Amino acid sequence: MGKDIKKVVLGYSGGLDTSVILKWLRNTYDCEVVTFTADLGQGDELEEARRKAELVGIKEIYIEDLREEFVRDFVFPMFRANAVYEGVYLLGTSIARPLIAKRMVEIAEKTGADAIAHGATGKGNDQVRFELCAYALNPSIRVIAPWREWDLQSRTKLIEYAELNQIPVPKDKRGEAPFSVDANLLHTSSEGKVLEDPAQEAPDYVYQRTVDPEKAPDTPETVTIGFEKGDGVSVNGETLSPAAFLEKLNELGGKHGVGRLDLVENRFVGMKSRGIYETPGGTILLAAHRGIESITLDRGAAHLKDEIMPRYAELIYNGFWYAPEREMLQALIDKSQEFVTGEVTVKLYKGSVQVVGRSSPYSLYSEDLVTFEEGTGTYDHHDAEGFIKLNGLRLKTYGARKLRTGA
Repeated sequence: MGKDIKKVVLGYSGGLDTSVILKWLRNTYDCEVVTFTADLGQGDELEEARRKAELVGIKEIYIEDLREEFVRDFVFPMFRANAVYEGVYLLGTSIARPLIAKRMVEIAEKTGADAIAHGATGKGNDQVRFELCAYALNPSIRVIAPWREWDLQSRTKLIEYAELNQIPVPKDKRGEAPFSVDANLLHTSSEGKVLEDPAQEAPDYVYQRTVDPEKAPDTPETVTIGFEKGDGVSVNGETLSPAAFLEKLNELGGKHGVGRLDLVENRFVGMKSRGIYETPGGTILLAAHRGIESITLDRGAAHLKDEIMPRYAELIYNGFWYAPEREMLQALIDKSQEFVTGEVTVKLYKGSVQVVGRSSPYSLYSEDLVTFEEGTGTYDHHDAEGFIKLNGLRLKTYGARKLRTGA
């Protein structure tokens, strides 16, 4: 089975699942394994992954801090589009997969590996995302998906395999995990087990990044966010790197209970799933970005962006980050951001984000045009009469036919 595969790059966390996968790859393919662990701001102690890999004799171990690249090259471009999937989901898991796949492919090329392997299950979206991204970057790469090949389809079987192969099993892994968690600098995602009944409210202990809005401070907090060409660059006047910027917004949003979402979503593979998401910084960023766009984007440009956004968001959700259509849409979106520069003030209060002020040196807002007081004469009220008559012409024609036919 796969005897032509000599070396595999494994996306490795050091947890039970990927530790079992590491051993399974060796047993099944008789191959050398290279481990890759990405720091995307998930908060784990990543050196523990190095220690575990070394203990089992792994010679090539890659542990990389990708937080700045993640926010700069993936999160920020996505937020320029105001992308949300099915109207509410800020795509925190989806947008991390293209970067992980990119580095796995690059490491495979660097180390002479024949294949990459991931720990995504056969029911989820991540298997699609990892593999579509990998094939787009290296059409000849081979992908091993253990969850689609092995017969270890339960937690009990995983633990039995681990014990049989002398893989340490933490005490907290011996019982059924109450839910699974995926995390990065943009969000946390919790699914499964105690969350599988969408009729039942999620237990309080599921939430890890935000306080209960009901227990959030009783005093609102005002925050000013600076933008340059559509990307966040400062918080309350302090210029920050992309990762530090998002970390700061996470801190502020988490304190005020901002960014909680209980969603039943439509997976790309065809089923519905219920997830609990926390995206405190992203929720603030989205509101602020729309706020700065409201004064810097022309109406036609703004409305066109809103029209293409669902398609753009669906491409990311489904794993088509490196597809030509996503790249084409990105070029259009980035063009729209040339003058999206300025500051937005938001008020955070018990789970809500409210834009309360916005300013820009490139603002298209004209107080003279909209004032109810007497302006300078650049707008003539009488012009509206002809405008209304021309727009009403087809409606009058249509209405006359309805009256004539009784339809």
